[in-house]
Amino acid sequence: MAVAVSETNWVKIPGGEFLMGSEIGQDEERPVHRVYVDAFEMAVTQLRNRDYAAFLQDTGHPPPPYWDDPAFNHPDQPVVAVNWFEAVKYCEWLAQRTGWAVRLPTEAEWERAARGGREGCAYPWGNVPPREWREYLERWGGEVTGPLPVGLGTPNPFGLYDVSENVHEWCSDWFDRTYYRTSPQTNPRGPATGERRASRGGSWRHQIKVSRCAARSSIPPTFCYADYGFRLVRDLA
Repeated sequence: MAVAVSETNWVKIPGGEFLMGSEIGQDEERPVHRVYVDAFEMAVTQLRNRDYAAFLQDTGHPPPPYWDDPAFNHPDQPVVAVNWFEAVKYCEWLAQRTGWAVRLPTEAEWERAARGGREGCAYPWGNVPPREWREYLERWGGEVTGPLPVGLGTPNPFGLYDVSENVHEWCSDWFDRTYYRTSPQTNPRGPATGERRASRGGSWRHQIKVSRCAARSSIPPTFCYADYGFRLVRDLA
């Protein structure tokens, strides 16, 4: 029996230049440098449990930890505890099923998308600190025991929901703290090798659950955590 692939909503992220990094963040966010990325499409939301379920059913791949945990298994919550290799395997499966050139974003693509075309803003919504932002308090002001269903609140200027919050999102790049010193200006894709894979965005688990657009994070690609998920990008034909 054929397995139905859930509909994915995409937005076009226009090609262009932006200032990547931050002078107020960690050393790994410096130097601030101008980067150009080609146009691409990004999924409006983080990948949901309902999306990942089709992959599990079609391939027989074992479900991730917390799959049956009520705090994490709502169909519209982001899938969590998927390691980097499994995220890539999902992309390969979806590409085969649909013919789409789908993959994980690079760090540069992710930051370009998160900024929404605005230069110099710390967060996707601007420079208001999270604790002073009404929507942060509505979603994250109380006790939090897991990620929220995707697509709540106001999208960023490019139309992306939950960017910088809810779960960390895997990127395709190997991670290097000093990469910005030598990265190419056009379509940087990270170093050729490494021990950790890059990730971006905030997490329901941390006290500050919304991360700055420039904030970088990383873990080994075999690790899986209850606050790690991913978001798809698609190359334009």
